[in-house]
Amino acid sequence: MQAEQEKEEQYINSFKKGIKDGVPIALGYLSVSFTFGMMAVAGGLPVSLAVAISMTNLTSAGQFAGLSLLLSGGGYFEMALTQLVINLRYALMSVSLSQKFHKSVTVLDRLLIAFGNTDEIFAVASGQKAEVGKKYMYGLIFMPYLGWALGTLLGAAASAVLPETVRSALGIAIYGMFLAIFIPPMKHSRAVTAVVLTAAGLSCLFAYVPVLNRVSTGFVIIICAVVAATLGAVLKPIREEQGAAQ
Repeated sequence: MQAEQEKEEQYINSFKKGIKDGVPIALGYLSVSFTFGMMAVAGGLPVSLAVAISMTNLTSAGQFAGLSLLLSGGGYFEMALTQLVINLRYALMSVSLSQKFHKSVTVLDRLLIAFGNTDEIFAVASGQKAEVGKKYMYGLIFMPYLGWALGTLLGAAASAVLPETVRSALGIAIYGMFLAIFIPPMKHSRAVTAVVLTAAGLSCLFAYVPVLNRVSTGFVIIICAVVAATLGAVLKPIREEQGAAQ
């Protein structure tokens, strides 16, 4: 009885701590979303629409892919399917993160938290030594959400005043971010290396091979992601014992 009472008192539910833990994530999101805002306006979208997209999505890879489809005139089905494939991991992460919640977190709270659940927020929340409450999660989500929206606004506004040379240079930032994501794991895993090279090779085929280069951007992303992920699952499957240990 005493042990259960101590567990109740130890769960993390400080909004202030959530804000503090979310600041580093917000700073990272600020730079990436700046690039998104700049690219959106450069593609012809108004500043208000670029900011609205970021405020209703909060997904970097999904937004950049969606922007590419939007600017190329992709259809609704293609857009929906692309987002499903790219963002499916969030559903899995949300299920996993829900096991970390204190029992006081209601269903409505879980739905709201799921909206703001990103890779970084999931990692920070899951890394806490005790269960987490809704106040902590709202604090943790608030700063990254603000940083993502603010960065988009600044990038969209700056795109209208910066010279073309500077906009082109800043546009490379998103590619640098993606390189920073997958190069470190490639050094330690042959399976990851195979997945990355497979996706890159398929992407080149769809870009340069006749007939294949007529496939729309959205379906190219879907095909490359599914084939590469399947290869990774075959090369290095996660055993049940390994998953339970993690």
